[in-house]
Amino acid sequence: MEEKISEEIKRLAKEKDVAILAHYYVDGEVQAAADYVGDSYYLSKIATGIEQKNILFCGVSFMGESAKILNPDKKVIMADELADCPMAHMVDLDRIEEVRKSYEDVAVVCYVNSTAEIKAKSDVCVTSSNALRVVKALPNKRIFFIPDNNLGRYVASQAPEKEFIFHDGFCHVHKSITAENVKAAKTAHPDALVLAHPECTQDVLALADFIGSTSEIIDYATKSSHSVFIICTEMGIFYELTQKNPQKKFYSVGHRQFCPNMKRITLEKVRDALKNFAPEVVLDEAVRQKAYEPLNRMLELAK
Repeated sequence: MEEKISEEIKRLAKEKDVAILAHYYVDGEVQAAADYVGDSYYLSKIATGIEQKNILFCGVSFMGESAKILNPDKKVIMADELADCPMAHMVDLDRIEEVRKSYEDVAVVCYVNSTAEIKAKSDVCVTSSNALRVVKALPNKRIFFIPDNNLGRYVASQAPEKEFIFHDGFCHVHKSITAENVKAAKTAHPDALVLAHPECTQDVLALADFIGSTSEIIDYATKSSHSVFIICTEMGIFYELTQKNPQKKFYSVGHRQFCPNMKRITLEKVRDALKNFAPEVVLDEAVRQKAYEPLNRMLELAK
């Protein structure tokens, strides 16, 4: 049945000139059906160079918005219009204005996990894989990092020359991974290296052997001579990890390592979105133009 749906997806995508983009956090069978799979930075870059006239995004709403911001002439559809990221809504425009008035020479650095409206009021966007590079390249000494507190604090620890103003947003999946979870996993698998996403809390990062974005975690595990790993990020990453490293072992730190929004996306929904050519990402053009600047600046600074 799964194979039949996958074949139907391939046929529909070819007929309708659609490139299918999927994030590492969606289920493995959806990743297998996609043309491009990656983290937020990779997908942002790839979206700007796609030959197809249309994009189907297998991810949460801010990802589809980012693809539309960068590709106004392409039709962008979502596999599930209700798949959303709670963190994307954890900062408001009033707070940004308040910080701008309170601090001189401040750059509003916006994690890509945010709404188009928030991007439009920011100076530059970042992803977890390029945040440090982008922040270091900015001329501003003061950085207001939104919305994720944990990623902001990790970047700040690597960029002591900058003065950070933090926000209180967070990823509920990464926040649910505790230091106690990690210690218990280490007890169960004493030979394992701990690989953590910088959206994790600081006490978890302190226990990690490597800290990086989803793509960086995959690269590290693939290149490492080590064969056993404890993975501190969303469990969708296990598909690519095991595809690239069938001989290695990967362990989670607990049962809560999944994003229910990412898991809304199924092969059936991908097929139906292609059939119906909906739901489409529609943005106010003035907001899209303003949000384009910080996203494009990110791509330039992160080169």
